[in-house]
Amino acid sequence: MITQEMIDRINTLYHKSQAVGLTDEEKAEQADLRRRYIEAIRANMRGTLNSISIQEADGSITDLGKKYGGVKDV
Repeated sequence: MITQEMIDRINTLYHKSQAVGLTDEEKAEQADLRRRYIEAIRANMRGTLNSISIQEADGSITDLGKKYGGVKDV
């Protein structure tokens, strides 16, 4: 999960990189924070897409999470 503090830190490191540059430690921190942010976005998107159902022309409902997302019946 990404917190607001993590997002603020990503932004702070970005602005510092543009102004004066980053140390090697800060570059590593920035890369780790960006990786975690992207993972959180992907997980959120995957969850959203897996919860979509479509009503077909014949009236049947297709659960896209079960059909394409690997979601199992509980």
